[in-house]
Amino acid sequence: MNIRKATCLIIRRESEFLVGTIIYSTDLRWSSSPWDAWSTRDRGKAEKVARKIGGELCLFNPIAGQLREVILHE
Repeated sequence: MNIRKATCLIIRRESEFLVGTIIYSTDLRWSSSPWDAWSTRDRGKAEKVARKIGGELCLFNPIAGQLREVILHE
């Protein structure tokens, strides 16, 4: 497996990571673990969600356990 292809985008707000919405609700579910986080490789989609909920975008590689903040340019 190519370790670089495992890198994805996740959303963090304060010290928690977005997992998703609670079923049949608009409430968001959060976790203290980046391994639980909703992830995507679609930067446009991730930026849109991060801006909408006031979160910050992070690059996360679950194989290496590496987490880095992404700087958004307006």
